[in-house]
Amino acid sequence: MNIVMAASECAPFSKTGGLADVIASLPKALASKKHQLTVILPKHRSIPSEIVSQLQFECSFDVWVKWRKQYCGIFSYESEGVLYYFIDNEYYFNRSRLYGEYDDAERYAFFTHAFFETLTHLEILPDIIHCHDWQTGLIPLYIKAGVYQHPIKTVFTIHNLKYQGIFPTSVFQELLHLDPVHLGGLELNGALNFMKAALVHADWVTTVSPTYAQEILQPYYGEGLDPFLMERITSFNGIVNGIDETIYNPSSDLNVSVPYHRNYAGKKENKRIIQQELDLHVSKDIPMFVLISRLVEEKGLPLLTHILDELLSTETMQLIIMGTGDSEFEEAFQWIANKYPGSCRFINIFHEGLAHRLYAASDFFLMPSRFEPCGLGQLIALRYESVPIVRETGGLKDTITPYNEFNGEGNGFSFANYNAYDFLHTIRYAIHLYYQPIHWNRILKNVYKTKLNWEHSASKYEEVYDNVLTMQCNEEENYVHNRRESKSVTKREAHLIIR
Repeated sequence: MNIVMAASECAPFSKTGGLADVIASLPKALASKKHQLTVILPKHRSIPSEIVSQLQFECSFDVWVKWRKQYCGIFSYESEGVLYYFIDNEYYFNRSRLYGEYDDAERYAFFTHAFFETLTHLEILPDIIHCHDWQTGLIPLYIKAGVYQHPIKTVFTIHNLKYQGIFPTSVFQELLHLDPVHLGGLELNGALNFMKAALVHADWVTTVSPTYAQEILQPYYGEGLDPFLMERITSFNGIVNGIDETIYNPSSDLNVSVPYHRNYAGKKENKRIIQQELDLHVSKDIPMFVLISRLVEEKGLPLLTHILDELLSTETMQLIIMGTGDSEFEEAFQWIANKYPGSCRFINIFHEGLAHRLYAASDFFLMPSRFEPCGLGQLIALRYESVPIVRETGGLKDTITPYNEFNGEGNGFSFANYNAYDFLHTIRYAIHLYYQPIHWNRILKNVYKTKLNWEHSASKYEEVYDNVLTMQCNEEENYVHNRRESKSVTKREAHLIIR
């Protein structure tokens, strides 16, 4: 298949979260299955200079954003079987932030228009256009509305339903190339909602784990969009993410002090080095817990702040917290770290290399999210042989099986209720088993066996693409059937008419 993906970020070019990791890995996994993969992205300022120097200029043209005529340059870059095209406009994308600007609606309306112009100028006619998150939500609408002359099939993936691209209704007339008849497919609660536009108009919708797919059909998790997801239940599913095991590999990761693979002695040596660097009590036998996260409420941090004082005052353990975010959590974690200088450290930055070293040093990884579409932290932790402790929600439930000491199965620990003392009990239970070699060794063996790469997930996306194209074949069959009595139409002719 010829697959074109549209996204707003992709590692290593630009990154704010897990979306960038998915767009970095999924196209490569599909390309390895002999599909033709093209990824179209904004040319953000954050692209590393060593990559910018390798970009090839392809062409330039004007893009109309309603009455505004804007420059658009196209640059290309190829890596591991994937062809990347970057849409260049310094006014829109040469900024310090990828999102959160006053004119995000205009920036990503421009990106939508430039996306279609890129397909036209480079003569790309894909079988599937796969869009990701609200920044690309207008693309399925534009195709269904006939703004783009080729009605190509579209797949839309929700990475986090909380972020929807909500803008004033005035944006419709000011920026979008749409007839007013299409306003209903875009408007929600007196505003434009780019995510809704995709949910209504894409041929298939996916999200990043099966459990999250079920959760967001309910009002509690649905963020106001659950009715539109319920309407398309037959063309909606969840596919759990994987990780790139070549990037996250403790045996070859240059950030890791002592490389290791399925070797707990190697992990203990990394723990000793981190303890020395952070001036913690040096002991390979003290269980080390790590939390690496954006410091926001949805990550379950109120549960942690509620129990930390009791936990650190009663248990022999060490805790390292890394991240930035809401001031209330930064202040709470700094207070705890000051109160327990021998057992707790708060690192109020995010540093990729240090994060890898903390994964490598830790025995346990904490992730008590209130909701979690998929989560990559627990997958990275498993790859670095750190045992996750998670809440049973979204992708955390799909990827972490709680350890059962009676049958020896399970690759982590989990709790179901969003309750601080359930979390506290789970941590204490994990510490209890840490000191029992029979159980601890079983848990580690289960961690070692967990499959984390993209092979299975890429196959699931192939099934989605096949389903979408089968839907197209059915449309052609129906077209032939309906025209048979009045005019002879071949399947090939029907295919051309429909496309």
